[in-house]
Amino acid sequence: MAIARVRKSRSKFSNAEEEEGEKKMLKKITQFVAVALAVFAVSAHAAEKPVFRVAWSHYTGWEPWAYAQDSGILKKWADKYGVTIDLVLVADYMESINLYTAGKFDGCVMTNMDALTVPAVGGVDSSAIITGDFSDGNDGVVVRNGSSVADLKGRKIRLVELSVSHYLLARAFASNNMSERDVTLINSSDSDITSIFAGDEDPRAAVVTWNPMLMNVRNMRGTTMVFDSSKIPGEILDLMVVRTSAPGSFKRALTGAWYETLAVMSSRSKQAEDAVAFMAKTAGTTVDSFNAQLKTTHMFWTPLDAVSFTRSPKLKETMEYVRTFSFDHDLFGKGAKTKDYVGIHFPGGSITGNAKNVKFRFVADFMQEAADGKL
Repeated sequence: MAIARVRKSRSKFSNAEEEEGEKKMLKKITQFVAVALAVFAVSAHAAEKPVFRVAWSHYTGWEPWAYAQDSGILKKWADKYGVTIDLVLVADYMESINLYTAGKFDGCVMTNMDALTVPAVGGVDSSAIITGDFSDGNDGVVVRNGSSVADLKGRKIRLVELSVSHYLLARAFASNNMSERDVTLINSSDSDITSIFAGDEDPRAAVVTWNPMLMNVRNMRGTTMVFDSSKIPGEILDLMVVRTSAPGSFKRALTGAWYETLAVMSSRSKQAEDAVAFMAKTAGTTVDSFNAQLKTTHMFWTPLDAVSFTRSPKLKETMEYVRTFSFDHDLFGKGAKTKDYVGIHFPGGSITGNAKNVKFRFVADFMQEAADGKL
């Protein structure tokens, strides 16, 4: 009997121990599942967060984007609107636009003319959501052993053909009773144009380019800038262009980041000095040189200034010059019979060109939200 009681006692102990073990195991499993579900939820949320790619290239008015990324400002605004923005430097400017047109990017910095003649003509419905600045001396024509536009006659001129440099040259010729037939144009990549010009032994060499390359070539011995964009203010615009179909969250994040960055730059603070120093380094130049370039860049420092310009009659006048040049240089393609081939939509609803083929839009809405403090 004693032995029986001992066995019975041990059996009860074993059952109790097993039950306790099962409870602990169940608790651990429950905790594990809870953690796993939490991790899964976070991962799923991250996976659902849309990613947008934006291309940029070196230019005084676009260097702030590099600072916005490095400082965390861009991420801050992307997080606010629940998106991820991947800012990518593309060394060759025209290549960045081609990649955007091909669908590799959702946004890209570019000029008004290039936005019209590449993505818009290529059938990509695009919107300029930020009018960042206009070139006020940042684009120029530089010659060796010459002092005027007339001295360009008979010379070989290097430039990024069919870009705003080409447009600037055409405007220079128009104001001096000359034409492109008076010169020979040599197409050159913007990433190589400085080194090519520096190594060119032709005493009559000439080049058309933009900053920071312009600053480099005009400082070379024996050179003179004979024409620059300050002679045609408001015509070469630097924009942030995105696909019209992109969501408002992406557009608002870019706009918010841009104006916070400009606020830092114009604050006259230590932070502003650090920001400019960073941009100068990124651009491969000195702080003094970069500040000099900023002086020839008419920045729209506040969203209200940008909105006012974008809604002004001046913009329509500029785009009339631009589309006329573009059509005359076959930039609309063989299928275009008139310069009305592509429609351009302006704030307020007016359209220049083909209303049934609107592919380029100037949008002031998001800049207006920034001006009203509603971003």
